[in-house]
Amino acid sequence: MPAPLVTPTSDAAAKNGAISHPFELLERGLSNARAGAIGAAVGYLDRAAAAADLDDLQRATLLAATLDCRLARGELTRARAVGEQLGGYLDHSGMVGAIAHHGRGELCAALNEIELAATHFARVPRVLGAGEDDPDVVPWRTAAALTAVRLGHRVEAAALAREHLTIAGMSGAPYPVALGLRTLATVDARADRPSLLRQAIDELDGVPAARLTAQVETDLAGLLLLASGPGTSREALALLRRAETYAGNENLWPLLGRVRRLLARLDEQPQPVVSETLASLTAAEQRVARLAAAGLTNRQIAHRLVVTVKAVEWHLSHVYRKLGISSRGSLASALGTAL
Repeated sequence: MPAPLVTPTSDAAAKNGAISHPFELLERGLSNARAGAIGAAVGYLDRAAAAADLDDLQRATLLAATLDCRLARGELTRARAVGEQLGGYLDHSGMVGAIAHHGRGELCAALNEIELAATHFARVPRVLGAGEDDPDVVPWRTAAALTAVRLGHRVEAAALAREHLTIAGMSGAPYPVALGLRTLATVDARADRPSLLRQAIDELDGVPAARLTAQVETDLAGLLLLASGPGTSREALALLRRAETYAGNENLWPLLGRVRRLLARLDEQPQPVVSETLASLTAAEQRVARLAAAGLTNRQIAHRLVVTVKAVEWHLSHVYRKLGISSRGSLASALGTAL
């Protein structure tokens, strides 16, 4: 994920809707994407995309971040569309071209076009200028390593991951270090993979990087299930439940699908995801639930919707059953911010 380009905007301004400048929207989108708040990131990035006064670097950065968020959600059709726009920057030199090739490489990898992905990642160091190769801005080595291992080039993959770690370690920034540790654990079969992943989790302790943390925890849970040692199943389940909650709240379907497959190996049932549960509510049930969550009484809801109080009670009973709750007090938290 590209580094922030402008001074961060205060949380108060963001909550009050005071952000309107495209640079500020872009910054807020990048910050949320790095933190793992993908839903919020998409909102800010979409608003920034509507602005006209962005230079090439800012526009390429915006497109790459949007592409990353779409891929995280499994929205391949939308990701393709963003990737097409990013293609207009492939011929640029310097950071603009590097961001474009990295983004297109990630798209190709997601589409299983592995050789084309490898070509894009190989172009990144060729277009970068002196002093621009920063693994915290364009982590092309980790992406190239994952592609190389899919092509069967394990030695090359491990070398790229270790090179990324060496460079990232010089700055001591936890995010790129954790990313490198996760990548090395993925591509190097000879490494102590659980230890690398535990190191990555330690690096991310206190760092706003929920998505990367969930990915690392899911990786570790998978390894623990393979090990089948004393207490490993219990630890794996705890890791998976944390990742499941995060992925479900952010609608990250690729990650959630992987978590659920691992839960199935433990004979554990998946937890309901708000967006999936809401899809089971009728339009009338959603209207009643929204008003009840806002604090209106049954009589007030009936007056607002021009229905009987009995009808409101009937709808709420169905909402409680579908959401798996037993009282009005749990309604707001069960719905989250989806309604």
